[in-house]
Amino acid sequence: MGNILNKKEKNGSAHDSHEIDMLHGALLPKILMFCLPLALSGILQLLFNAADSVVLGRFVGPQALAAVGSTASLVNLLINLFIGLSVGVNVLVARNYAKNDGEEVSNIVHTAVTVALIGGVILIFVGWFLAEPMLVLMGSPDDVLPMSVLYIRIFFCGMPALLLYDSGAAILRAIGDTRRPLYYLMFAGVINVIFNLIFVIVFNMGVAGVALATSISNVISASLVLITLMRENSCLRFTPARMTVDGKVLRKIFSIGLPAGFQGIIFSFSNVLIQSSVNSFGSVVMAGSTAAANLEGFVYNAMNSVYQANLSFTSQNIGAGRYSRINRILYTCLFVVILIGAGMGLSFRFFGTQLLGIYSTDTEVIRAGLVRMSFICATYFLCGCMDVLVGSMRGMGYAVLPMIVSLIGACGFRILWIFTVFAGNHTMETLFISYPISWILTGVTHYICFCRIRRKFPREDQTN
Repeated sequence: MGNILNKKEKNGSAHDSHEIDMLHGALLPKILMFCLPLALSGILQLLFNAADSVVLGRFVGPQALAAVGSTASLVNLLINLFIGLSVGVNVLVARNYAKNDGEEVSNIVHTAVTVALIGGVILIFVGWFLAEPMLVLMGSPDDVLPMSVLYIRIFFCGMPALLLYDSGAAILRAIGDTRRPLYYLMFAGVINVIFNLIFVIVFNMGVAGVALATSISNVISASLVLITLMRENSCLRFTPARMTVDGKVLRKIFSIGLPAGFQGIIFSFSNVLIQSSVNSFGSVVMAGSTAAANLEGFVYNAMNSVYQANLSFTSQNIGAGRYSRINRILYTCLFVVILIGAGMGLSFRFFGTQLLGIYSTDTEVIRAGLVRMSFICATYFLCGCMDVLVGSMRGMGYAVLPMIVSLIGACGFRILWIFTVFAGNHTMETLFISYPISWILTGVTHYICFCRIRRKFPREDQTN
């Protein structure tokens, strides 16, 4: 127990006001304390993204809205490998922080920041040269293709900043600090909205203005996170002169982060196929699906905060040998994610017409959006449960098994569905119902896997 009690003394008192003690006491209040700022961060980010869509839909037209919306699955496909690495960063920082291994935490921080910057530079070139051919493969209509290509190319110029923020936020989340990233997103998001209005309405830049405003806001939020890490008085402190890639640390990050990133890539690939199927219905349905997907994003980001909480809490308790809390962390997180997902999802569907009307006044666009929301938004809590189960397994150090289950149970199923059931019954309803079915199948399998993995760990605490 002395190891844990001396943590504040070793890591520095300046950090304590932002830290959550994940190793002791009641779980529900602390999980909620962790989740609330993180959920607000995600929701605010989506509000700012929604502002992009509203500005385009209202001041440019449905084609511009469809152009930006149709790029989402492709963007995720290209960046998910690097974003997945932040999962590995989070798990390793949390685990070693709980062990009081300050030197290892410092190595992880400097390697993570360096890899994020290198990966961001690589993605600039990937996005620039692959945007058009991949959008063509997705079947983007001719009336939106040029705008989609332009948006992606400008957006990807801000990739180093986006990956840097994501990596830095993962480091802070590992010790329970979800508030400062929230403040930084709020500030950067306001700047994003202001530049949106200036670039689109005043300078008539269309999708290029939205992409440029987003890239600028990413640079601002990344800079604030980096400054925070540079001012830390603990083992989380980042020193630019120490930027390096520690091979041993990188292998550990890859062992957890690569399966998570690869899973994200395959999920995005299946979503690219679904987006291609949505594209086959034309730009009006694309616009409706885009608006509905933006609304679903609010639910997903709120639920994702619970996944992040489970990941951090499980990782720290494993690192500190407090195994008796693992099951309680999972079941508490499942309770919270169902509450959030069902509450928000069903409410959004009930007020779907009014909410979709914010994005477009076109009745056909709204009708198409309602079809999607009926099948996905109303059942989104199932996806949240699936993700929380994955968080427990990753927190315990198992990344490959949940990846395989997710690839087969969700991605593989959706791809098979598109080429069989949907091919024989080409309707939006047939397409979108594949989501809740895949979540149920995958979630049940994940729970079975969790129970098997849990048996490999002691039931009683093993602290020093």
